[in-house]
Amino acid sequence: MNTGKTLFAQVMEFIPWTSFTRIVQRYNADSGVRRLNCAEQFRIMAFAQLTWRESLRDIEVTLGANYKKLYAMGFRHAVHKSTLADANETRDWRVWADLAALLIKKARKLYASEDLGLELNNTVYALDATTIDLCLSLFDWAPFRTAKAAVKLHTLLDLRGSIPAFIHISDGKMHEVNVLDMLTFEPGAFYVMDRGYIDFRRLYKLHQSGAFFVTRAKSNLDARRVYSQAIDKDKGLIYDQTIMLNGFYKAQEYPEHLRKVKYCDPQTKQVLIFLTNNTSLPALTIAALYKSRWQVELFFKWIKQHLRIKKFLGNSENAVKTQIWCAVSTYVLIAIIRKELNINTSLYTLLQILSVSIFEKNDISWAFQPGRQIEDNEDDPKQLSLLGF
Repeated sequence: MNTGKTLFAQVMEFIPWTSFTRIVQRYNADSGVRRLNCAEQFRIMAFAQLTWRESLRDIEVTLGANYKKLYAMGFRHAVHKSTLADANETRDWRVWADLAALLIKKARKLYASEDLGLELNNTVYALDATTIDLCLSLFDWAPFRTAKAAVKLHTLLDLRGSIPAFIHISDGKMHEVNVLDMLTFEPGAFYVMDRGYIDFRRLYKLHQSGAFFVTRAKSNLDARRVYSQAIDKDKGLIYDQTIMLNGFYKAQEYPEHLRKVKYCDPQTKQVLIFLTNNTSLPALTIAALYKSRWQVELFFKWIKQHLRIKKFLGNSENAVKTQIWCAVSTYVLIAIIRKELNINTSLYTLLQILSVSIFEKNDISWAFQPGRQIEDNEDDPKQLSLLGF
């Protein structure tokens, strides 16, 4: 029993501190630091995420009010908002990006055997982006529109565990499709994306790598039918066709066959047309794969609602990226704890428990026992169950 340690200190024990030290050394990030080193900075930022602090002063006041417990939480001294602000503004954000990558690698291994419910052994990724609106006068480095700034969070989500496998933070002007140029495609994996990512030159590069894509066809798709597969119309299928693109340039961009599946959702009655380069999976599985893409949108909704990335603690690009990467690291860290302690409850519930008991000195396994758990009260609990949390 860890009765002498706070829950927060026990959460922090799941950080691979030795590997983190190597990251810090890589960027020489603690050079000349006297007051707030990288380890303490992350502890503070994680504390802010887990207790939903809204500002630098909020963090300073909350920790100051509990100064007698700071040592038990892993802090050497009280935190001043100016010191934290300076660290967020000046310390290289790549420290936190590399920490997130380290945690993501561990989490993906832990969730690798999760059941997708699709009878597939392949890795399935969902690719999407979300925009976080900012004030142009304060965040002039992130232009978006004439009177508005924004950052975009481009995310490739591994649907086993809803763990982000790739994240790129850009200004609001960057088009989503450009992210395809940054990815190293995994042979045999499925990449599920909306039609905003349709660029046949880039999709053909994905195809040549041995990977598969599933997306929705644009309404102006110009293609000719080569032949049609037999279908079961009782299950909502309208057609399953093999097609070739028309037009001289489009045919050069993607010179091979594509598959086009038209499907009517039995529940919503919505008619959807899917485009894929996979010719072996049943048409209904293609439809189910695209439906699973909504998990990445639920991930964005979840992380915006329950982690602090709507209000930023600094205005510079470095400060914003620091906060986002610390938020992602916290999200993945709790996912790791959930799996390693075999906790059968939602991530939302775990964060609720931590937010109100972070200063308690109880064993973390006991704190998350079923009898002590707070009931989920999300507006739509099905959303979190889809995320597997």
